[in-house]
Amino acid sequence: MIYFVTGASGFIGKRLVAKLLEQPAATVYFLTRDKSPERLQKLHDYWKADKSRAIPVVGDLCQPCLGVGKADLKKLKGKVDHYYHLAAIYDLGASAEAQMAANVDGTRNAVELARQIDAGCFHHVSSIAAAGLFEGIFREDMFAEAENLDHPYFGTKHESERIVREECKIPWRVYRPGVVVGDSRSGEAEKIDGPYYFFKLIQKMRQILPPWMPSIGLEGGRINIVPVDFVVDALAYISHRKHLDGKCFHLTDPHPMRVGDVLNVFARAGHAPAMAMRINAALLGFIPRSVRKTLMALTPVRRIRNAIMKDLGLPEDIMQFVNYPTRFDCKETEKLLAGSGISVPPLDSYAWKLWDYWERRMDPDLFIDRSLRGRVGGKVVLITGGSSGIGKAAAFKIAEAGAITLIVARDQEKLAETVAEAKARGLTLITYSADVSDQAQCEAVVRRISEEHGGVDILVNNAGRSIRRGIETSFDRMHDFERTMQVNYFGSLRLTMGLLPKMIGKRAGHIINISSIGVLTNAPRFSAYVASKAALDAWTRCAASEFVDRGIEFTTINMPLVKTPMIAPTKLYDQVPTLTPEEAADLIVDAIVHRPVRIATRLGVMGQVLHAAAPRVAQIVMNTAYRMFPDSSAAKNKADDKPALPSADQIAFAQVMRGIHF
Repeated sequence: MIYFVTGASGFIGKRLVAKLLEQPAATVYFLTRDKSPERLQKLHDYWKADKSRAIPVVGDLCQPCLGVGKADLKKLKGKVDHYYHLAAIYDLGASAEAQMAANVDGTRNAVELARQIDAGCFHHVSSIAAAGLFEGIFREDMFAEAENLDHPYFGTKHESERIVREECKIPWRVYRPGVVVGDSRSGEAEKIDGPYYFFKLIQKMRQILPPWMPSIGLEGGRINIVPVDFVVDALAYISHRKHLDGKCFHLTDPHPMRVGDVLNVFARAGHAPAMAMRINAALLGFIPRSVRKTLMALTPVRRIRNAIMKDLGLPEDIMQFVNYPTRFDCKETEKLLAGSGISVPPLDSYAWKLWDYWERRMDPDLFIDRSLRGRVGGKVVLITGGSSGIGKAAAFKIAEAGAITLIVARDQEKLAETVAEAKARGLTLITYSADVSDQAQCEAVVRRISEEHGGVDILVNNAGRSIRRGIETSFDRMHDFERTMQVNYFGSLRLTMGLLPKMIGKRAGHIINISSIGVLTNAPRFSAYVASKAALDAWTRCAASEFVDRGIEFTTINMPLVKTPMIAPTKLYDQVPTLTPEEAADLIVDAIVHRPVRIATRLGVMGQVLHAAAPRVAQIVMNTAYRMFPDSSAAKNKADDKPALPSADQIAFAQVMRGIHF
């Protein structure tokens, strides 16, 4: 059996050729523009066939008769039993001109070549897009009934199928696959489209919310998903059956799922929270087009929409396909496949394979240099509170990545010890001694850094003061609130405001503020500390809004409880699960690499949601912690007492509320 295939290097075509070559006596001629040995060798290796069985034919889809030379025409004349035309553009984002050239002109050129070589049967791989946005059930014997073909993807698919039906002078068959995804056995895929567009959204939900927490999702029409191995097996099987010329076959799922159900299948596969509440995207259809157009003309609306779509990797007109109105009848195809063992597997049986392959090999983030070295190599990074704890651990990681690392702290002796420790590791740190709560010292440090380094590229406001004392024992300690605010809020502002002008001049900069999980959970006994951090959070949100178009980014890290010298006076924390300084430094590294607006633990986010949705319940939970755990000896103004062993209740509560201050 001799075959000719266009689009043989494509997602479906490559697998179809491999399937055809499973026959011992099969020979496949395939169209190629690029005849480079490296490219051809990769194809032959994939097909496990040499060039005597998989024979390249040089040509061009957009040239008359596919640009095939006279010698090849003569060699193919009267010898090809089956001609498969798969070459096309399957991309919603492609230009109308490109789709017209490939899908319409390319099909006409393919039909002409098939006529000239007198092929046995022309097999045209179309798409369910040929039905347009037909309202209702589209049968295999329907074609002219297609509706709403304005989009170039729908229009060119319909027109290319019309060319085959009306202009092909040899026997022909048409196949309309559904939305083709990766292999149901291996998960292997080659490009992001269809349901893959939503994988980044699902991944972000998993990173923000715990898997058990219900979330809000989309509902829409039924999306007909089929794995590529089903399409190839069905196509190869039906194309070899006799007496089927002039017919169309729907290679689709007879039981398609709604968009909301599809998203939940992939949410489970990606260990993301289920979308329990769904907003029907069809509701947008009730908004008059003139109103939608007016809204999109507003600059803020347009910028927000574009930013969200870009961040999630969604195409411009994705909502049009979320509300997909067409159902595809495939009864005739099912009858033909009966007894062959070929059928569409349930999506939930292989969705995890598709997700795993995407996350390991196709996630766009994998192809961006998001390494710490890529972000900070040769750049000036300033870390306050860099002589101990979180700041010290972060400084070592950042210096190791090749940054010009500056650290600020009050204690010159500790700074010297940190520099010596860094030197022993082969690292270089540049130190500045200053108390960030002192206006004059901050101004002097900013001046020196600007003169010696031309400003900084990244500022990490890490220096902080924490006081664990209930309000009832603080009536006569107003200075606790004042000195906490001086360090945590005004100290950070002094450095930030001093270094911002240089960043504005360069239109580049990143400011990372170390806040607290207590801001999200409203931790009792930490009113002074939480209030100062909350003030910094609020200022950061305002600043980020002002500088979002100036190339300066802000990140707030709502840090959970970390075992540092700052919490040492509270002996209770010796018995409580905490992060190590190195683990906390990893959060700073993550902020530098990915530059998110906020980094918070799932428990912190849950606390914030609980306070917003059920504030009274949140207060009861926090009050329980307040009464369960005693004040420290320092808070009571007493000498250090040996801490009592924690009770079972305290241990259980500490484990559940891991990282929260109490």
